[in-house]
Amino acid sequence: WYTLRWHIEVYFKVLKSGTKVEQARFQTKDRLLRYIALLSVIAWRLYYMTLLNRHIPEADCTQVVTEHEWRALYAVTHKTRTFPKKTPTVAQVVLWIAKLGGFLGRPSDGPPGVTVLWRGWQRLTDISNTFALFDELGEKHTS
Repeated sequence: WYTLRWHIEVYFKVLKSGTKVEQARFQTKDRLLRYIALLSVIAWRLYYMTLLNRHIPEADCTQVVTEHEWRALYAVTHKTRTFPKKTPTVAQVVLWIAKLGGFLGRPSDGPPGVTVLWRGWQRLTDISNTFALFDELGEKHTS
C-alpha cells in the first residue's frame, strides 16, 4: 500500500482543498457523512481526470466526462453548437474546464491545479444542466 500513498495524499488534497469539505457545518453526523460521501465521488472524478491528463492526455475525453458534459463545455468555450466529428482528448477537456475555473494557460504556467479544476467543474455542472434544459425546451417547441 505504501507505493500508493502518494495517490492517497493527492486524492485527500483534492477532497480538502477543492471541495473545502472541512468548512462544512451540519447539525447531525449523518448529514455530514452523506455530504462527505458525495464530495468524495466528485473529488475522485477530478483526481482521476488530472491523473489521466498527466499519463494519457491523448485519451478520449469520455473517459472522464459524459458526452453531454463535453458537448456543453465545447459549446460554451468555442461559442458554437457545431461539434467536431472527433471526440476531444482528455488534455483538451481538462484545459477547457481549468479555463472555466480561471486558469490562464500561459506558457510559463504549469498544469492546471486542483483549485482551478474544482472551480471549473462547478461551472461546468451549471453549464451542463442549463445546456440540458435548453435542449429539452427546444425539443418541446419543435415537436
